[in-house]
Amino acid sequence: MVEGLTQAEGAIAACADAATWAQPEEELIAALDTAYRIEQRLAAVTLALIRELDGRGTATTQGASSTAIWLRERLRLTVPAARRLVDLAAVLDTGNPGVRHALADGHISVEQARVIADTVDNVQTAAGSEAADKALGVLVEWAGQFDPTLLRKLSTRILDHVAPDIADDAAGAALDAEARRAARDRHLTLSTLSDGRLRLTGILDTETAGLLRAAIDPLSAPSGPDDQRSPGQRRHDALSDVCRLALRTGELPEHGGDPAQIVVTTSYDGLTGQLGGGTLDTGLHLTPEAVRRLACDAAILPAVLSGAGQPLDLGRQRRLITGPLRRALVLRDRGCAFPGCDRPARWCDAHHIHHWADGGDTSLTNAVLLCGHHHRHLHHSDWAVRLAGDGHPEFVPPAWLDPEQLPRRNHYHRRT
Repeated sequence: MVEGLTQAEGAIAACADAATWAQPEEELIAALDTAYRIEQRLAAVTLALIRELDGRGTATTQGASSTAIWLRERLRLTVPAARRLVDLAAVLDTGNPGVRHALADGHISVEQARVIADTVDNVQTAAGSEAADKALGVLVEWAGQFDPTLLRKLSTRILDHVAPDIADDAAGAALDAEARRAARDRHLTLSTLSDGRLRLTGILDTETAGLLRAAIDPLSAPSGPDDQRSPGQRRHDALSDVCRLALRTGELPEHGGDPAQIVVTTSYDGLTGQLGGGTLDTGLHLTPEAVRRLACDAAILPAVLSGAGQPLDLGRQRRLITGPLRRALVLRDRGCAFPGCDRPARWCDAHHIHHWADGGDTSLTNAVLLCGHHHRHLHHSDWAVRLAGDGHPEFVPPAWLDPEQLPRRNHYHRRT
């Protein structure tokens, strides 16, 4: 075997030095097909060698804790990649030998072999050996047309082709098993990082995944031509918007006898002078800019303290743009008023044009609706907002964006 592989290595090395630029296109395509077929055949040899070495316990003999760890060091693989090779080698060795032969003949790829082996094993369990042999033939034929992802999707209904009399019952049983597994595995972990941020990890069941996507997908699209956020940042901000909307409804269960809300503690001098930060009721700290932005939101109750730490103001209702005033604001702006944004009103915060901490009042003439992204953008950029002569908001871009600083309006929300 070693001699044959050495000769093959020499032949391949000679091909690697060939001048591909001088070859006709037809020969290049034929060479590509042959090279790929050889790669799959070599993969079959590699998997057979791994299976034999694993069975002999070579890794343990040479001081490794497992064959995967030994392969990591020997072939400089990642541990997950090495484990996948060990697992597939075992499946091809103990499962239907037709999968191994199809790979050795170059008819399927390694990833396709993984899909076919899993499927044939499931069919063997559900319908017996005869159906498994039929499934192998069908899947190998499909592998000539479909990539591994589509092949796996098609394989979920393989019983329709090889054992139609039990296909519906098997599909129902598989669906029930999947539902039980999803219910068992569902979880959400919130891990606080050292800098106060939160890491979210978990697995959602199918129903909850659908709910989450339905809630955040519409909000994850770019909010306008100025939106430079990455897809991940947009999904993050969409989740924030959903939480804000939930808090704004006032329908969440009480927490310790109080409505669900966020309390931000800050000093009066720090807030008005933008010099000091704030503290959430969870003990985490916020920047001065974040405190001033959150103070615009009716779902946030700022607790403003004097220099001696005595409460000066604990969420005065007249500062919050709620009730009839918010309804009037919605009627006027219809949605996020920032130019180019199509976010509807229910996803928007009410922003004080002249901040209340700087002496601004809570009135229709000192308020504008902004979505979460543009609310943050306005607080952290050189854009300015004002009411025009007709009582509708207009935004003045920074000089670096428009040297003439011509005011811009939102034209997405048509008014009657």
